[in-house]
Amino acid sequence: MDDEVFEDYDRELELALYKEYRDVVGQFQYVIETERRFYLANEVNVLRRDTEHDFYFEISMTDVWVWDIYRADRFVKSVRVLTFKDVNVEELQRRDFQLPDELSLDG
Repeated sequence: MDDEVFEDYDRELELALYKEYRDVVGQFQYVIETERRFYLANEVNVLRRDTEHDFYFEISMTDVWVWDIYRADRFVKSVRVLTFKDVNVEELQRRDFQLPDELSLDG
């Protein structure tokens, strides 16, 4: 097969993944970034674990969406990551959902 065909296929997968991310990001409270993966989660706990000569981070997440093109099911009940590298956790701004007035049950 031609290299261009593979590149087109990868681009299509990346675009589909981005569209899925855009559709689901509002359902999550945190964005978690490690050196290997990008996650969305509703609960996250980061612990620093000390060893004799070094330390590492243990990240536990529940209700998770994993940014991974080749994963068949990106929604996962829980994830545990151990890493010696940097970890970035950001809390997403909650957007209050409001029904339009014509759909409201209060009126």
